[in-house]
Amino acid sequence: QVQLLPQPRRSVQLLPRVSGRLLTMADQATTLLAGLGVSSAQIFQSLEAAVAASSAQEDGPKCWAVIPSNGDSNSPGAILKAVGAGGKRLGVVVAASKGPVSQAQVLRAMEYGDVFVAASELGATATPLLKNAASYEGACVLLLAAAAAVSGDSQWTAFSYDPRREDTGASAFVAEGAQVRKEIQGFLARESLLTLVAKKSLPQEGGAGEEGEGDLADGLADASKTVTILYTSDTGHGEECGKAIARQCRNGGFANSSVRCCTLDSFDVGALGSEPLVIFCVATAGKGEFPGNGRSFWEKLNARSKEFEGVLGTTKYAMFGLGDSHYWGKGTEDSRINFAKPARELDEVLEKLGAQRLIPTGYGDDQDVDQYHTGFGDWKDQLYSRLGVDKAAAGAAEDDGPVKSDEVIKIESRQLRGSLKAALDDVTTGQVPFQDTKTIKTHGSYQQDDRDLREERQKLGIENAFSYMIRVRLPAGYCTAEQWIAMDDTCGKYANGTLKITTRQTWQLHGVVKRDVKATFRAINRACMDTVAACGDVCRNVMCTTNPTVCSRKLMDEIVQHTYAIHDHCLPRSGAYHEIFLMHGDEMAEKTQILGSSPLEEEPVYGMTYLPRKYKIAVAIPPCNDVDVFAHCCGFIAIIKDDKLLGYNVTVGGGLGHTHNNQKTHPRLADVIGFCEPKDAKYISEAVMNISRDFGDRTNRKHARVKYTVEDYGAQWYREQVESVLGKKLEEARPYKFESRGDLYGWHKTEDNLWHCGCLVPIGRVKEQCRIGLAKIAEELKGGGGFRMTCNQQVLIADIPEAKKDKVQALLNEYKIAHTPETTVSGLRRNMVACVALPTCPLAFAEAERYLPTLVGRLEVVLERCGLRERDITIRMTGCPNSCGRPSMAEIGFIGKAPGTYNMYLGGDFLGHRLNTLYAESVTEDQIIAQLTPLFARYSSEREKNEAFGDFVVRASIVKPMTHGRFWWTIPEV
Repeated sequence: QVQLLPQPRRSVQLLPRVSGRLLTMADQATTLLAGLGVSSAQIFQSLEAAVAASSAQEDGPKCWAVIPSNGDSNSPGAILKAVGAGGKRLGVVVAASKGPVSQAQVLRAMEYGDVFVAASELGATATPLLKNAASYEGACVLLLAAAAAVSGDSQWTAFSYDPRREDTGASAFVAEGAQVRKEIQGFLARESLLTLVAKKSLPQEGGAGEEGEGDLADGLADASKTVTILYTSDTGHGEECGKAIARQCRNGGFANSSVRCCTLDSFDVGALGSEPLVIFCVATAGKGEFPGNGRSFWEKLNARSKEFEGVLGTTKYAMFGLGDSHYWGKGTEDSRINFAKPARELDEVLEKLGAQRLIPTGYGDDQDVDQYHTGFGDWKDQLYSRLGVDKAAAGAAEDDGPVKSDEVIKIESRQLRGSLKAALDDVTTGQVPFQDTKTIKTHGSYQQDDRDLREERQKLGIENAFSYMIRVRLPAGYCTAEQWIAMDDTCGKYANGTLKITTRQTWQLHGVVKRDVKATFRAINRACMDTVAACGDVCRNVMCTTNPTVCSRKLMDEIVQHTYAIHDHCLPRSGAYHEIFLMHGDEMAEKTQILGSSPLEEEPVYGMTYLPRKYKIAVAIPPCNDVDVFAHCCGFIAIIKDDKLLGYNVTVGGGLGHTHNNQKTHPRLADVIGFCEPKDAKYISEAVMNISRDFGDRTNRKHARVKYTVEDYGAQWYREQVESVLGKKLEEARPYKFESRGDLYGWHKTEDNLWHCGCLVPIGRVKEQCRIGLAKIAEELKGGGGFRMTCNQQVLIADIPEAKKDKVQALLNEYKIAHTPETTVSGLRRNMVACVALPTCPLAFAEAERYLPTLVGRLEVVLERCGLRERDITIRMTGCPNSCGRPSMAEIGFIGKAPGTYNMYLGGDFLGHRLNTLYAESVTEDQIIAQLTPLFARYSSEREKNEAFGDFVVRASIVKPMTHGRFWWTIPEV
């Protein structure tokens, strides 16, 4: 803790004269030293002379350098170098006569820990400070400023840093006033967990280099220019930091063979004592736990701690911890205890075992604007300086990890090519380079690994079980029966034997290994489909209402065609997709492009930079809002009158992703900004996208979605920008009404005499008997029927002729594919949605798809008891707050925080007009059941006619209504 003392009253002093001239500040400081009995032979006018004198003999009084604050020879780096070279007998007095006064000249000396450091005005307080410094058995650095130089300087901080105070349990740092200068705060707040004052000794060998060269640039002889970087993280952030450090060391002069970078668990704990320098990048998992690829190391280190007593004395280490200081609630004890807990615990153990801390421990906090990057940037600057690699360039041909921002990667990707073609051909590893993991997203794929297998594989010393998720581009969610058969065959041949229906109305394949990626893309292409723009910072798959009963078949076809037009208009035009995935053999030597024309060398819509973040569009057909139109960046609500499509109401600014406890992020529902004619829809979608391209925040990806541009500039401004691009005014929005948001189940006949059957596919995972049955149905429907994926992860078997209805029904019965009220079990189960989460999603904190059906099963028992079995209630779960399953719009929503632990939200509108509100933080399964049981009982007995559960909990004041996304963090009262 920092002790603050009252600021002494300033007195005006007249500068004394000697032989007719004014004494300089250095003269006055010299006079004060002489008054303390310091011989003139021990006072020098330069750092070099004082260092030479203090180094000449080990014992005796201090040798003082009294120097002015200006001049290159008196820079912070020069002072730091002098302190390192001069030993315990050196004293430095920096005299400042003119403002502004920078305290950086003495500040960095505090890094050594055993140096007396102080700053004061030259006056009454200077004499006792000099006396204390003279009596201190160690080096001293003091800044003495003229009163006039700091008068009116609100940032000036008089202080003393005396390590002797710590022997009595007090703080070494004492500030003489209520305000501590910002540049000093970085060395303080030992208990704040964000920065620490390191307790370390002066370097044993060598000295510091010039300013910016690093404190240990010449002092790493004992480390033999060898460094081991160990990282642990579940989400990859710790790995990113570790590999960035490894790359910088190699670029800065370390031999490649002298830089080792690996996970904690793959490192032999027994070899720790033989390492001269170890750098740790340690993330936090669960409730202050070590991530999966560091847990074994931590357990072994504790179990064998006695072996290391007295062994680590020559080992230097640096520690960077990653965490979220508000993860378990802002200002709560749990958050304080668990913030970067693994890093702090490892740091404490290493210190107890005698290892020497190289620099102050650093921390990356997800609450910072740029997440952990903010803290890592400050910490790595210190580290690189100490290692002498701070002058090295950041780029390297042999990249050892993430070193470039997404924006740079996109610009350098050559229209989404990168080095992906060659990387996929490299069969020596299951992964692709970091930059290519970004590029491949735009082509519809994510690199993942099986997190369930990480620990086991790391113990075996082999790389993670990498695989690729591949997402198909399927506008409006429609495919033919032949395409379903092709996808069924592809998932069995190349993927994990399942098809995942997503909340974006398409399929995902999981578990595709690297050697099969190109073959999978080609199989999809042979079925007249592709994966272009299914992921990445581009316009994603455009969604459209699937319910065939909301309008006539003629209108449905017309609106679906508009959906295709919007989607095609916003596609990237790069030929990279064909070049990377489809071109093979002599017959494919000529470049071709998705849309058939010759390759374009620039993107007409996206330009070189593409979009700041992903762009999502949905088309809703009232009275059905199954697409959750208000959750999208841009939306179109069909306005129909007398069986004629008049046009669309236009929405902008929706999006649900956010970060736990980061109040700069929040979900947001879209605003309706006007009405357009049908033919203008695709141009408006382009306009909304391009405004985001040009005005979106490219400096902070967490603030880069369209919703934040609308939030920052306003919906009216956005409308004006759209009108400017479009070249004409939008009309005022037309009336509309939503009456449902769920899917259609069972059989329904449309006016064209074709049948449609809505089926329940739990959590959208087409597998086992369900997969076999749907494939057989597709075989029956070849040449005519088709399928529509829904935005709630279900499937609609479409366009079934009367002659084939009985055969389809027989297959539904044979393979027990749920499609009736009896087989779909309950209203809660019919309305459950979950993202994939564990084990393949690298962002997930908790289970979702694998767990929600179990939780729903327990809740169904309660609902049955309350007489609510058939009552439709939306329940959604995601493993992280990126919100792929749209939990923020559910009547009951769950967002994962740690394995088995979720935030529970209540009060979303059943029709999708209102966000829900946080009801309980960090709850487990039993707590969820215990809290929802009495609410279901009250809902059963107290609800009004046709009142939805979400409306009831708001009316009953169980939660406050979430009136706008910007209040996401302030309305809840938990």
